[in-house]
Amino acid sequence: MTTPLIRDMDLIRELMLKIEGGERTFNVLSSDVAAAIGVPTEGAQTHEEAEKLRYHLDLLVKGGFIEVTDYLGGVTEVEAITWEGHDFLDSIRDPVVWAKTKDGIKSAGGFTFDLLKALAKGFIKKQVEERTGIAL
Repeated sequence: MTTPLIRDMDLIRELMLKIEGGERTFNVLSSDVAAAIGVPTEGAQTHEEAEKLRYHLDLLVKGGFIEVTDYLGGVTEVEAITWEGHDFLDSIRDPVVWAKTKDGIKSAGGFTFDLLKALAKGFIKKQVEERTGIAL
């Protein structure tokens, strides 16, 4: 049975923060595939976990947030965070802003990625105005 391919924004955020923090190599090989091709399965993920990670890394690539060099051997190597990726990180890095953004999206009953980013930027703008006294 295949895992439903649902975009998990908490995972997207978590992956971007890990990449920004220096993690560049992501093992997307599942234990069942590792066993089938004869490589060690120790530390390998379940099929569902590997599929979810691979899917979200692919979303980050297609969304223009990261660049990858290779998908060989069940490993995704991240080469760089793009300008757009850095902008996204700047808008969601703060846990308080992220929590408020998620609450706002839940209240709206749905979202597009651009709306999520705009809402996060709105919360940051409000924080800047409150902390500096300068209206933006």
